[in-house]
Amino acid sequence: MPDRTTSSTTIGAGRADVMAVIEDFPSYPDWAGQVKSAEVLSTGADGKPQNVRFVLDAGPISDSYTLGYTWQGDDVVSWQVVEPGKMVSDLRGSYRLADAGSGTDVTYELTVDLSVPMIGLIKRKAEKVIVDTALKGLKKRVEGR
Repeated sequence: MPDRTTSSTTIGAGRADVMAVIEDFPSYPDWAGQVKSAEVLSTGADGKPQNVRFVLDAGPISDSYTLGYTWQGDDVVSWQVVEPGKMVSDLRGSYRLADAGSGTDVTYELTVDLSVPMIGLIKRKAEKVIVDTALKGLKKRVEGR
């Protein structure tokens, strides 16, 4: 498996509040900087989003693709590409939530594989920008509710 980019933050809210923001895909353009749009295409039997179409503009990585989501209770959600884009051939990641006193520790893990050649260092940097921007945006969005 390719190298992964992982980062964590602590959010001053409970897991349910954090997960509610994570599940609200249409609002991603408001807080996840590189996401230009996110459209829920289908939901699972539990009513949670199952397939989501994204349009992403993250500098060297700009594309649209569909991710399939797997929800594991109220503390883990993972995803992977079910319909690749022109540049993004594979994208796998997860949010893992854990209680942290009166807040929630959130760990975001991401791996991106591209169909176009790109120096590994540049790809890792793009992943890091995506992860760090998403965590900062998620924290601000949840704590500002």
